[in-house]
Amino acid sequence: MPARVMMSVLLAIVLFAPAAPAPNHWPQFRGPGSLGVADDPALPDKWSTTENVAWKTPIPGMGWSSPIVWGDRIFLTTVVSAGEVETPKKGLYFGGERQNIPQAEHRWMVYCLDFKSGRVLWEREVHRGAPPSTRHLKNSYASETPVTDGERVYAYFGNLGVFAFDFNGKQAWKVNFPVRKTRFGWGTAASPIVHRDRLYIVNDNDEESALLAFDKRTGRELWRTPREKGTNWATPFIWETERRTEIVTPGFKKIDSYDLNGKPLWELKGMSTIAIPTPFTKFGLLYVASGYVGDQHRPVYAIKPGAAGDISLKEGETSNSHVAWYLPQGGPYNPSPIVYGDHYYTLLDRGFFTCHDARTGREIYGKQRIDPASGAFTASPWAANGKIFCLSEDGDTYVIEAGAEYKLVGKNSLDEMCMATPAVARGSLLLRTASQLYRISRSGK
Repeated sequence: MPARVMMSVLLAIVLFAPAAPAPNHWPQFRGPGSLGVADDPALPDKWSTTENVAWKTPIPGMGWSSPIVWGDRIFLTTVVSAGEVETPKKGLYFGGERQNIPQAEHRWMVYCLDFKSGRVLWEREVHRGAPPSTRHLKNSYASETPVTDGERVYAYFGNLGVFAFDFNGKQAWKVNFPVRKTRFGWGTAASPIVHRDRLYIVNDNDEESALLAFDKRTGRELWRTPREKGTNWATPFIWETERRTEIVTPGFKKIDSYDLNGKPLWELKGMSTIAIPTPFTKFGLLYVASGYVGDQHRPVYAIKPGAAGDISLKEGETSNSHVAWYLPQGGPYNPSPIVYGDHYYTLLDRGFFTCHDARTGREIYGKQRIDPASGAFTASPWAANGKIFCLSEDGDTYVIEAGAEYKLVGKNSLDEMCMATPAVARGSLLLRTASQLYRISRSGK
């Protein structure tokens, strides 16, 4: 075939190849693979309280858990207080400790909404009473994102328990958790994960930390592995490679990985004293970060598969046989980083944005101030259609063009506090504010 004809054929294949199907499910925190990526040409990149809004549904109470999606159903959690609730202040977290447990009656709730209309299909109260513990002003009693396997939804409330429902709202089982002290009474937030026939929960606290495995069909506890004491809020990650499947758990000053029976596989010392971001994998590497703003050491690690034992870096090292690359001060406090294209992007809580080469850790560009007038950022960024989206606590989503050059290309405002990471499915963005759940879609369809 002549070169010119071959080139025309190849060009036609590229231009007219069918698009990948839009994702139908967003089953857990940060979606499939905890990646936060959802390319879909149907997604809008502009919205407001009225523009491109398919519907918005009031959600009573307070909760910073993310919505999750499976087909035509949306699930989320909240806790409704019968008394007055102090309004969180936007900005950094210092000074948010609250020493007194609220005495008003609270109701722990699981909601199921119809994807097309936003109508509440069912709501279930899983507990009623005064809270068992305190919380930070910026935390909530419903900060853990539920998870679904397409048959049941599993809602975990730390210091209370885990509750399983089928899609019609019938409770399949429940397991109550003992009350444990958390650091400075800040509360809990690490979300559960499902893998095959098991539900995994990391319960890190200041009394008796553990990684637990449950039979997802019955709620029977299969095993628990004790962990070093120290409250943390990072959701665990299931890392599947050609060699094995393991459970990666960022924690107090180190990362631990376990096999599916809870046996330790490897550890990496050198995390900050608080871990919140969720690990994920890309290009055969595992990315783990922690960046407590009160620490000088705020690391990012890119880890190779197959590790065993202690793989901690020695003083002065930036890599070893199992650590591909390392940044000593690149980790965010709350938002989980994201890899999109060839780049590793970090959204820092104070409103800065950085970019590194995902394979090597080489800096592409350093700290870029998103908006001097913006408040803090708690929700994790997401990516779609060549853009990165960063949601501030003010309810403003900043749109950044992906690539080697920093370029802010848009801003979308909802004029209400936001701390929950959105879900993306079926050409729509599910975005939770302090009082509403929005479904954002092109032309409101």
